Amino acid sequence: MATQKLFWSNPYQTECIATVTAVNGNKVKLNQIIFFAFSGGQESDEGTIGNIKVLEAVKQGDKENIIDVEYVLEREPNFKVGDTVAVKINGDRRAKLRNLHGATHILYYFFIAKVDKQKIIGSHIRAEKARIDFEYEKPIPELLPEIEKAANKSLTQNHPILRTPDEKSPDLWRWQCAEWKMPCGELIQEQRRKLEK
Repeated sequence: MATQKLFWSNPYQTECIATVTAVNGNKVKLNQIIFFAFSGGQESDEGTIGNIKVLEAVKQGDKENIIDVEYVLEREPNFKVGDTVAVKINGDRRAKLRNLHGATHILYYFFIAKVDKQKIIGSHIRAEKARIDFEYEKPIPELLPEIEKAANKSLTQNHPILRTPDEKSPDLWRWQCAEWKMPCGELIQEQRRKLEK
């Protein structure tokens, strides 16, 4: 039975009840998950399973197909396979990760609009800050004010956002906003709401 990834259907959900499907020492698996495991440069969520702190969420599968997630707990659990447990993540941390993840996508679009498509060689999204690395031969500081202005202007224009699952890869979501086509549409929506405040 496939693990249900609740973070795809509701990235704002911070609690759920799940059934334990595997226990191996202090490592557990669940039938449904709200913890996002480190992937695509974005750090994992933080929280608890059955009131036990999760030290690490380890994704199984490739970057486009999350087959399962194994959770490394702070200690061996007192629950067993078949038990139901309360799962909670840190909502403030999730919001920060979501916002900065969205910001990297926005930056990417306006960067390539200015200098043409460039190869991405890395990224890291933490709760405190995010970065996206391009293989580009020139310094870009002088481009940043123009890119920031264009991004902010577009965000205030209230373009509709279409978000759909990828037909070939069910764990990959696609979005389209104006002429942009990228993954992670709910993140752009969050950036827009922040600008409107």
